[in-house]
Amino acid sequence: MNQMNTFLKEKFHMKSFDHVKLNTVLPDISTQNIEGKRFYVTPEGNKYPSITTVLSGRSKEGILKWRQSVGNDVANQIMRSAAKRGTAVHQLVEDYLNNDELSKQDVLPVALFSILKPELDNINNIRIQEGGLYSNRLGVAGRVDCIAEYKGKLSVIDFKTSTKEKKEEWVENYFIQGSAYCEMYEERLSQAIDQVVILIVTEDGAVQTFVKDKKDYLPLLEMAIKDFNETNN
Repeated sequence: MNQMNTFLKEKFHMKSFDHVKLNTVLPDISTQNIEGKRFYVTPEGNKYPSITTVLSGRSKEGILKWRQSVGNDVANQIMRSAAKRGTAVHQLVEDYLNNDELSKQDVLPVALFSILKPELDNINNIRIQEGGLYSNRLGVAGRVDCIAEYKGKLSVIDFKTSTKEKKEEWVENYFIQGSAYCEMYEERLSQAIDQVVILIVTEDGAVQTFVKDKKDYLPLLEMAIKDFNETNN
């Protein structure tokens, strides 16, 4: 066992999570880059844009202004660092929820994981971890972080990292994305999910928990898909 696992086991009670077998096998979906945009290829041969690609247009103007304010080199460095941090924390979360030994990571991801852990312990009866989903009705696809019960209610759960706390209006795309996964899951497995849970852990030591009802974001989802299709067809 590596030193990090020993430290965490000594400092925290490491929970054992239950996993629920799905009533159907999720099909594999592969990714394909088309004109710089990520698409998923379904078993039927359909090519659907990723939900993150569809939603990226909603925040493009803000990102462009931010890039102009800090410069492209700084922006690229910040984005690379954020992506590395996010990937490492996601791996620790996935290991933990899968009841696996935690992978070896740098100090910062381990610290962020330890801050997030009390919220992770509200999760159980896990259905999907890092699973591919798609909707023929909506014409979108993606990979969901987790579908499980959160405080006893079946939810789409997404894990995010950030340098500092975010205002709720800044992360509306997260709620829309989670609502899309609710629809994809119901279409694929014939089981409704209404709740979206977004867990954000920040480098300044905070955890933000947002619990939303998908019905409040489905109109925005349909509008984003319509705008994407009109722009790219």
